[in-house]
Order: sequence, then structure tokens, then C-alpha cells
Amino acid sequence: MTYGEIMQELRAFVAERDWGQFHTAENLAKSISIEAGELLEVFQWKAPEDQEAVKDELADVLTYCFLLADKYGLDPKELIRAKLEKTKAKYPIEKSRGKSDKYDRL
Repeated sequence: MTYGEIMQELRAFVAERDWGQFHTAENLAKSISIEAGELLEVFQWKAPEDQEAVKDELADVLTYCFLLADKYGLDPKELIRAKLEKTKAKYPIEKSRGKSDKYDRL
């Protein structure tokens, strides 16, 4: 399934339920945070035994991320590529390989 097909399906799902009225940028951003917390909860205290829970919560996070990007007319693939280029500059291989230090401590 392509990104365009996924977005078509998400838009149809939202439209069929008339949920667009609730999908302000602020509400979508809040939902990302809430769902990310639910994903983290799957890992609380131990490694998850049920990978289905990880998949479900990760899908919720990604869904809200895609809807927020769509709200602003942004392509998630391009967002990731642009951010990756910035991150590569902050963390050059020769300084950061095998290290978890923040870029200003390399």
C-alpha cells in the first residue's frame, strides 16, 4: 500500500464518521502524545509478551502523525528525509559511531 493509498483510506474513514471536525492540529498533536504514552505503557516493567499490542499502539501513533502531516499538507517521507539530513550533520559518523552522547557533547 502506498502512502497515497493509506491517506485516501484514512481520509475516507474520518469523513464517513464526520470526525474531521475534531481533528484540529492541536487535538491531533495531543492524540499523538496520548497514543505514544499508550505505546510506552506496553513496555512498562517488562518487555512486551504480546507483539500485537505494540503493533496496535504504534499504528495509532503513526495514524495520528499521518493525519497531522496531512492537515498541514506535508509529506511524511519528505519530513523524515529533511530531518535525517539535519541529524546527519549534527551526528557525523566519525564522531558519533557507537556513542549515545548528545551532539553538543561529541
